[in-house]
Amino acid sequence: MYENLEDDLIRFARSIARHEQEAYDLVQDALEKSLGEDNLLELPIYKQRAWFFRVMKNRLIDDRRKEARLSIWEEETDFPERQYAVSQLEMSDLLSHLSPDLSDLVFKRYWLGMTSKEIGEQLDIPAATVRYKLHVAIKKLRKAMEEDF
Repeated sequence: MYENLEDDLIRFARSIARHEQEAYDLVQDALEKSLGEDNLLELPIYKQRAWFFRVMKNRLIDDRRKEARLSIWEEETDFPERQYAVSQLEMSDLLSHLSPDLSDLVFKRYWLGMTSKEIGEQLDIPAATVRYKLHVAIKKLRKAMEEDF
């Protein structure tokens, strides 16, 4: 079946994908999915082709949606950094406004450069929870800075 459809599948995948490797991934995923479809071999060739095209297109749509969802939470865009001229002594004073767990999160994220995923793995909590707690901590730090300065 694949030998009959190979050229059409690759051509279609290349037409909808961003680059050639993504096209080959789409074809491979469709072939893997076809192994679980028992009645696919009984269909006429044009319906087989249409089935593969639909599977590849749906997979591409799913991938694009996933990328869009994940890009919202990229580490660099989590918390826009404002430039303040703050010494280490002033920063440690500011961190004293936070609870020890929030202060620890801010330290690990911004001094040690750990990602929310790494911090979450270390503390055995989800990365989304780490990002939320960092968000809360930064709000408190900003409020403390506005009051002090």
